[in-house]
Amino acid sequence: MSSMSRELSTQNNSPRIPVRSSIWKQSFRQLVRNKLAMSGLAVVIVMFIACFVGPLFSPYSSNRIHMNIMNHAPNARHWLGTDALGRDVLTRVLQAGRISLTVGLASMMLSVFIGALLGAIAGYYRGIIDQIIMRIADLLLTIPSLPLLFIFGALLSEWKVPTDYRMYIVMIMLAIIGWPGLARMVRGQMLSLREREFMQAATVLGLSNHRKLFYHLLPNIVPLLIVIATLNIGGAILSESVLSFFGLGVMPPTATWGNMIDAANNMLDFQNRPWLWIPPGLSIFVTVIAINVFGDGLRDVLDPKKKR
Repeated sequence: MSSMSRELSTQNNSPRIPVRSSIWKQSFRQLVRNKLAMSGLAVVIVMFIACFVGPLFSPYSSNRIHMNIMNHAPNARHWLGTDALGRDVLTRVLQAGRISLTVGLASMMLSVFIGALLGAIAGYYRGIIDQIIMRIADLLLTIPSLPLLFIFGALLSEWKVPTDYRMYIVMIMLAIIGWPGLARMVRGQMLSLREREFMQAATVLGLSNHRKLFYHLLPNIVPLLIVIATLNIGGAILSESVLSFFGLGVMPPTATWGNMIDAANNMLDFQNRPWLWIPPGLSIFVTVIAINVFGDGLRDVLDPKKKR
């Protein structure tokens, strides 16, 4: 009896094997150690807070027209000057950031949802479903995205779509051109994952196709989706800005960074009033660079093919 008690006490006092933390905790620690990626994330957070909260504290958020102070240079009252209608440029830049960031984020989420769902269905079921989805994706990929956006934007102008609805239509347009590439990547991952041992075990257990697809396959491509989604936000913001700059996207009086630059596209404003076009242009540059830097850090952490 005493020997049994000594054996139990020895087992209780033996050193325990440390349990490894989850893959998400490990990835988070690696991401935090990446100072460049965290700097990009900090810039993006500051930009979101400034654009969505800043105009609430501005006395010029009503965008009232003041003809007596139009095109004034930056001063103590108007830190970035005023535009051709006497509106505060700083407030307009922050309000424009709301629209540009919202369009970029919403179109990214929509394209990721469509691309991930169609790619997963094509890769799992294969056959005729795979052929139909992939041929549609190939057709959209063969058409350059920018001319296709210009065609859609011109149709919106021809059909005289109200300004209030153009923002939502632009989101759908960006999602339409964004999902094919993502669908092909997800399809490739699904074709690889469905041959793994855990999927063979799921088949032996008699799990339904719905359960295997949504509970076992899709969760394994979440890291890839996070990386692609982050990098796609910057591209969506640039595409929206290009459309608005050419007058084919969101139209005034709704402000976006693109149509603010378009409002100052004459030589007089370009040479003598740089405060009209430098702030929105710099906002696009800083935001897109910060998002891409953070996305590169996420890719280094979450993408297995990029790990050393």
